[in-house]
Amino acid sequence: MGYPTPPEPGEENQARWERHTQAPLLGMSVLFAVAYALPIVRPGIGDGGRLACLSVEWVVWAAFAVDYGVRLYLAPHRLRFVRSHPLALVAVALPLVKPLRLLRLVSALLLAGQRARMASQVRLTTYVAGSCAGLLVFGSLAVLEVERDAPGSSIRTFGDAVWWAFTTMTTVGYGDLAPTTPLGRLLAIGLMLSGIALLGVVTANIAAWFVARVEREDAESERHAAALAALTTEVRELRAELAELRATPGAARAAPAQGGVPAESPGP
Repeated sequence: MGYPTPPEPGEENQARWERHTQAPLLGMSVLFAVAYALPIVRPGIGDGGRLACLSVEWVVWAAFAVDYGVRLYLAPHRLRFVRSHPLALVAVALPLVKPLRLLRLVSALLLAGQRARMASQVRLTTYVAGSCAGLLVFGSLAVLEVERDAPGSSIRTFGDAVWWAFTTMTTVGYGDLAPTTPLGRLLAIGLMLSGIALLGVVTANIAAWFVARVEREDAESERHAAALAALTTEVRELRAELAELRATPGAARAAPAQGGVPAESPGP
């Protein structure tokens, strides 16, 4: 019988760090969402407000980058950690490649999703629902930021952007609203692919639930059938023994004597 391998000291420290920093980092991701959305929804906040929101975005990204660096330092096998967390590495490196607000948005979403998946209480359905809501809101904000001042654009308000993002994610595509800029069309492609992927995950999750339910009911039916078969076999064995006892004269006479009633002796 084998015994579980005790965790290495680095793994315990890494797990402790992730457990203590999970809630603060998820809260900072919410703060990032507010800082990203505010200048887009309220374009008249002024230069001071925009600078404050931009500073919050960079601070949140820096916090996630520090978190990745600490987890990499505490990991007992750093190369294995890098290989097993490719999205986190790409998300941390994105703003260094080209410091655009859209890339920092993608970085924060990827990093927040990586930390959210570590929580054992977050189930697949909740994660998919949160991903759908996040893509809908942030896709709307991103396309509104890109398309609002573009010449000939039909997406001018946040309501228009939400409607466009919803019809794009569900691949309905009414055509009443459409991006005109190259970056806006690139966002549309990303939302289409993301919507198809999430729809496939939801469909697979529902199908797996039905399959598991049917398999559980089949297993219960098989257990009931096995119990009924065992009971039937036992009844048959008892009937066979009783028939054998009745067919044996000596056993039939000995049976009343065992019950306390003396057997009558045969007459002369």
